Amino acid sequence: MVNLQGNSIKLRALEKGDLDLLFELENHPSVWEISGTLAPYSRNVLKLYLENAHRDIYDVKQLRLVICTLDNEAIGLIDLFDFDPKNKRAGVGIIISEEGKRNKGIGTEALEILCRYAFKTLGLQQLYANILEENERSLHLFKKLGFQLVGTKRDWIFTEGVFKNELLFQKIFR
Repeated sequence: MVNLQGNSIKLRALEKGDLDLLFELENHPSVWEISGTLAPYSRNVLKLYLENAHRDIYDVKQLRLVICTLDNEAIGLIDLFDFDPKNKRAGVGIIISEEGKRNKGIGTEALEILCRYAFKTLGLQQLYANILEENERSLHLFKKLGFQLVGTKRDWIFTEGVFKNELLFQKIFR
């Protein structure tokens, strides 16, 4: 059995009861900036998404997991996206809700668990992350877990009348 639990958090599949969390996080402007979203998601659209969230990563090329405390309080999301089993790679993204849960090691633990799962269970050889140059928290997190800066996409994201650089980080399993 795959263990997706750490010392203070666990990762679990999406459930119907996660609608409020999805609504909060998917409609946060900071997520729009990096996801290319231009309009808010309705509860109905997110409900349909939840109804299909059980589909296999090999089918939909994405896996979204809920980050929970050990007493099952949902506090964030972590994703594998652009799953490419032929080339043994996937992108990774993470978001933690703002209600006092940031800067407490939760992101580190969640990303460690996801990396272990991706490399050992899914047999991936590499993970990558796209991070805005100004996102110091994410830069620190990914560097701390051994992701290496491999490139800069200059003027990649246009938001609020300004172009921003996006950095590409990669972690190769050895």
